[in-house]
Amino acid sequence: MKPLNTKMLGLGALAGLTAALLVLGASLQPSFSAVLYAASALPILLVGLGWGNMAAASAVVTAAVVGAIAISPSFALMMTLVTLLPAGWISHLANLARPASELGGPDHLMAWYPLSDILLHLCALVTIAVIVVGVMIGYGPDLIDRMVDVLFTSVTQQQPDFAPDAATISQTKSLVLLLLPAIQGGMWVVMLFAAYYIATRIVAASGGGLRPREDIPSSLRMNRNTIFIFLVGLAATFVGGIPAMIGATLVGTFGAGFLLSGFAALHFRTRGKDWRLPALVLCYLASLLLMVPAFFILVLGLSDTRKAIALSPNKDADAPKQTDTKI
Repeated sequence: MKPLNTKMLGLGALAGLTAALLVLGASLQPSFSAVLYAASALPILLVGLGWGNMAAASAVVTAAVVGAIAISPSFALMMTLVTLLPAGWISHLANLARPASELGGPDHLMAWYPLSDILLHLCALVTIAVIVVGVMIGYGPDLIDRMVDVLFTSVTQQQPDFAPDAATISQTKSLVLLLLPAIQGGMWVVMLFAAYYIATRIVAASGGGLRPREDIPSSLRMNRNTIFIFLVGLAATFVGGIPAMIGATLVGTFGAGFLLSGFAALHFRTRGKDWRLPALVLCYLASLLLMVPAFFILVLGLSDTRKAIALSPNKDADAPKQTDTKI
């Protein structure tokens, strides 16, 4: 672990200020809010992956303080839960390593924290964040009833012939109640992992990263235990009430994890094929537009769960490049 110094804290503070400004920009530009919110994780990830835990902690604290001063403490709490904390935590996990000999491997190699477990933690953190934010904003049937009523009223004013019956309105409210947390959680997992992927590539290109660059198509899989979490969440959606909303959130976040691992498996299985590029482009476009292709990719992720561990040479002479924290 790198020694604590003012330069490290200063870099973290600068990254935190950048992250806070991106979040504040997202609140002022609703059309680009999702992109800016996801981009706000990049500065945290960059300093965490490149300079270690103290720089990431400094960045998270700085961003939270700026958000509390500029907007409100509740806004800072939401920002921390949704973006800052997950980014800081997965950068911490990515820097964890121990001698491969402890896992039965060669003595001259270091074993890094598995990417499958990093994705597991990311899904869990986003699930918690969505639930806490839902409690803070009062998410529930009453809020959805008002939203759907406003939506149907607006549509009826534009199209007088549109006259949904009470059963249709009730079904729509029940569906939206579960879809919103699932979609929000799933999108956030995908965007945060995309930020992590971009950050690892930037840090690797700069030559200052702690973790070695790994082959994502072959190593990105979900932990086997996450299947049970996904199934529990799916079963909870049929219970109703608060358990159903929590279950929908689990389905969305962990389903997004399986979707990511499914695309990684697809990249790996098509490697070296002449038709690989058009097939991948077609799969991505079809998954964005239709649910059925995305479902098959998710099933592919569910069918291929494992834990791949990245290895790198144990260079004792290059101490700053290694971490003394154990998995």
